Amino acid sequence: MIDFRNINTIWASVLVETLAKLGLTTAILCPGSRSTPLTIAFAQHSSIETIPILDERSAAFFALGIAKKSGLPTVLVCTSGTAGANFYPAIIEAKESRVPLLILTADRPPELRDCHGGQTIDQVKLYGNYPNFQTELTVPSLDLGLLRYLRQTLIYAWERSQFPISGVVHLNIPFRDPLHPVYQPETEALKAIFPDNFFSTINPVKTYIFSSFDVENYFKLWYNYSQGIIIAGVAQPQNSEHYCQAIAQLAKHLNYPVLAEGLSPVRNYSNLNPYLISTYDLILRNSTLAEKLAPEVVIQVGDLPTSKTLRNWLEKQQPDYFILDPSYQNLDGLHGKTTHIRISIEQLSKAINQANNSDKSKLYCNFWYELEAQSRKVIDEKLSLIDSLIEPKVAWLLSQILPQNTPIFIANSMPVRDVEFFWCPNNLNIQPFFNRGANGIDGTLSTALGISHHQQSSILLTGDLALLHDTNGFLIRNKFIGHLTIVLINNNGGGIFEMLPISQFDPPFEEYFTTPQNINFTQLAATYNINYEQIQSWEQLQQKLNPLPKTGIRILEIPTNRKTDSEWRHHNLKQLAEGLTF
Repeated sequence: MIDFRNINTIWASVLVETLAKLGLTTAILCPGSRSTPLTIAFAQHSSIETIPILDERSAAFFALGIAKKSGLPTVLVCTSGTAGANFYPAIIEAKESRVPLLILTADRPPELRDCHGGQTIDQVKLYGNYPNFQTELTVPSLDLGLLRYLRQTLIYAWERSQFPISGVVHLNIPFRDPLHPVYQPETEALKAIFPDNFFSTINPVKTYIFSSFDVENYFKLWYNYSQGIIIAGVAQPQNSEHYCQAIAQLAKHLNYPVLAEGLSPVRNYSNLNPYLISTYDLILRNSTLAEKLAPEVVIQVGDLPTSKTLRNWLEKQQPDYFILDPSYQNLDGLHGKTTHIRISIEQLSKAINQANNSDKSKLYCNFWYELEAQSRKVIDEKLSLIDSLIEPKVAWLLSQILPQNTPIFIANSMPVRDVEFFWCPNNLNIQPFFNRGANGIDGTLSTALGISHHQQSSILLTGDLALLHDTNGFLIRNKFIGHLTIVLINNNGGGIFEMLPISQFDPPFEEYFTTPQNINFTQLAATYNINYEQIQSWEQLQQKLNPLPKTGIRILEIPTNRKTDSEWRHHNLKQLAEGLTF
């Protein structure tokens, strides 16, 4: 349990054993010298899966993916110097999307800093304000009192990574030589007095927020509105079914329609919610309908959807606005007439009194429901008849053909938008994942691999630039357990920029914004020994995605034309919206 060979091995093994007792299951280790004691301690521990990954940025996003899926902190270990700086993008995403990570950066001791000692930078508060908690540990010691300090600091760090809101904890850990596990005889005295029950009181920390305020007053208020909506926004709940049931219960109780973002699990549990609206972006592009549908009140669950059309509509209408979220954060990006109710949707649903409800919003809800049926019909008919390979049909088809319960990581830029526009309501219980905290393309592949590690066969839906930005993620392949199919939409550039006004200015648009890379993905896949196939038809894609393989990594490349896809969205979304009537 405790490695008594020298001061550093004792310190590191106490650290690792404490984390194991707290419930740590996975540690990602990046190679380096100064972190040697930590690497040895983690690698020797039988109950913690330890995975060595060369590239620190990729390692951090892989850890992010594991933590997203499990809901528990994942440990990241690196050596001193710029190694820890490469964790930064994933740390930003973890903070913004509330994912628990425990960062352990090894460092030189104080006497070797600020003296050109080599591979030394200022690592104290390296990540600015992004961690929930950060500190530097004292230099390892044989003092039993300091080992107790180490134990309790780790317990606190573990708690702060999850409470009051999940996020990042950074511990900077200095080590003096010897870093390798050479024997030091002075450890014998500590070994003789080390308590047998040193770890006996450590248990996984579970802290719960109990809401004491009475929500009945809010229900009484909501009953009085005749035009109310619920927005089921961007969310990655640990228990998707309970989350969707809670939203459905509130919707049925108030007779409010549920505008469900494609990145919410609600669209994949459509049988639970008869008031589900998936085509709100299309409906609200019709200015006449948008005015008729003006809400008096909005209840938002999860982060606000991606749709700019929806955001502009809400900003213009200025309804009374309520955001359900147990955190202390300000989630009102529209700066409206907003009340933050610091409670989860699951907690709120338990307070619903079914004997008290209102039908005031029923006509308004039916209005939305009939428009949803109409718009869903025209979108489905339009896309079903398209034989050529275009981007919008990919998301539409995936929502109908993936195996039950499939985890899918959806890359930023155009994939998240096509999912919002075209993802069909279904009863497949598909689990959507994404990095919408900072909305960057960093670590797309590595995060997807982390989510799918040890899980059901999974999907990554991505464009070419997002995949190319993280090709070092393929280095994880030899440690990856499970299967990931990469559905690669290759339009040779950044399709998202085709939607922006700058697209009308070329030059410099093509070279400096869409930045085509002209990569042969057949050769890229061969370099990393990844299975590859180019898709030629929708029938072929369907055959390759159901059933999915059980092991390995595979690229299914769908070649598309970036400008054709952009023109299709612009023309058809406008035309279909204008054709809606009521």
